[in-house]
Amino acid sequence: MRNLIISLCAVLFGLIGGAVLMAVTGHDPIEGYKFLFQGGLKNSKRLGDTLATGTPLVFTGLSVAFAFRTGLFNIGAAGQMLFGGFCATIIGLNIDTARPLLLLMMIVAAMLGGAVWAFIPGLLKARFNVHEVVSTIMMNWIAYWTIYYVVPAYLKAESVETESRLLPDKATLKSTFLSDMFGGSYINMGLYIAVVAVIVIAFIINKTTLGYELKAVGYNRHSAEYAGIKVSRSIITSMLISGALAGLGGMAQFAGNGANIQIGVLPTQGYDGIAVALLGANSPIGVLISALFFGLLYSGRGFMNAMTDIPPEIADSIIAIIIYFAATSVLMDKWITRIVNRRKASAGAGTGGPVSGKESA
Repeated sequence: MRNLIISLCAVLFGLIGGAVLMAVTGHDPIEGYKFLFQGGLKNSKRLGDTLATGTPLVFTGLSVAFAFRTGLFNIGAAGQMLFGGFCATIIGLNIDTARPLLLLMMIVAAMLGGAVWAFIPGLLKARFNVHEVVSTIMMNWIAYWTIYYVVPAYLKAESVETESRLLPDKATLKSTFLSDMFGGSYINMGLYIAVVAVIVIAFIINKTTLGYELKAVGYNRHSAEYAGIKVSRSIITSMLISGALAGLGGMAQFAGNGANIQIGVLPTQGYDGIAVALLGANSPIGVLISALFFGLLYSGRGFMNAMTDIPPEIADSIIAIIIYFAATSVLMDKWITRIVNRRKASAGAGTGGPVSGKESA
């Protein structure tokens, strides 16, 4: 409950900060927010686009949150997402089989690609105590330049060298049923996979021995080791699962929201996943809600900019403020605790009862 209050406060302060920025720059905050939310929720098509935009963020948010729970800061979700999507694209372009089997193969390839890309930082952390922030950032750029070379050399489109060939329809997550249901939006089956991933990760974290061990390592590595938990194995396992989730985000982006992969682009969803995880308090359900909220902001900012002269950077500033307050959740927790204690003290004084825990003689 307290985490929910902190997240809601972070969103509220972010919206207030955005309103102040709009007012300072001579714009009407009410009008701005009206078009911002209409842009993501005005009709079924815009709602579908919001859900589609938020889908890759669910995966990268889960990726970061899962690593957080083991005391790891996986800042490499962008590279893992890119490489996972790249692996799925290779399968989609080169294998011709029935659609269910092909999509299953692409899902496995995306997970393996992301897991492999996260395995190296996990191994370096477990064996040599190399900080995962440094190693995952390095892996991001290795993925970037690998795709930058391989796509033009082996997968390039006929007329454009900066992107791969288009995936055939059966190798994408596009769904005519979903698209028609949401007025022709680009919502796709990636949303189904995201919901399944949320359920599976929630089960692993809360209901399995593996989840207990990973959380124990996250709380106190030395105590976990003293209790007989294999810390090195837990670190590598956590990074493997984290990377696999990010890889699925790559498939959702490049074979769901899109149909090919471009060079020279490091997916921003990888870094946005950090914000999603923070706002969602590293909880799978919280990450799902947080990702969809960020999808709303990203979908609505273009409409806000089209209908008003408010720059779309205002929406980015709102997100930044929300991230700031979500990241300072410890301070907000102390603030909320102080308010609760004051109310209890006031209630105790008003009823004539003891304010402290000691009874008067």
